[in-house]
Amino acid sequence: MTISTLDHAGIAARLPHAGRMCLLDRLLHWTPRAIHCSATSHHDPLNPLRTPSGLLAPCAIEYAAQAMALHGALCGPSGAPPAHGMLVSVRDTRFAGARLDLVPGALQVRAERLGADARQMQYRFVVADEAGKVFAEGRATIVLVAGEGSGS
Repeated sequence: MTISTLDHAGIAARLPHAGRMCLLDRLLHWTPRAIHCSATSHHDPLNPLRTPSGLLAPCAIEYAAQAMALHGALCGPSGAPPAHGMLVSVRDTRFAGARLDLVPGALQVRAERLGADARQMQYRFVVADEAGKVFAEGRATIVLVAGEGSGS
């Protein structure tokens, strides 16, 4: 059966992040090339990434990285364990503000796979508010850990 959407529990089952560290609430849509998720955890005062100053803008990268990891898991062979990867590079990143927790409503987290092979994946990502106003965007490279599969 092909997965079209997932709730928080379904996402958490496919990511190595446990408890509150699984930041995404819903998988809204995905294709072999792209993924669209939403999240409201940026408003949670117990968000594990929150500092005394609030949830700072660079935390948007973690939301995007989790969408990329979920995309890799969904693109992998059915029944196979998801590939493990490390975010090794983030480039051309821009933020529209200093604090992610001030973005109203649910975050819209999108990632588009630009390329992949057995060792790495490259994505373009956008984190926006519900109205589509972009808060963060950039490109990321994930290096897959040897022996863990490609996730592609």
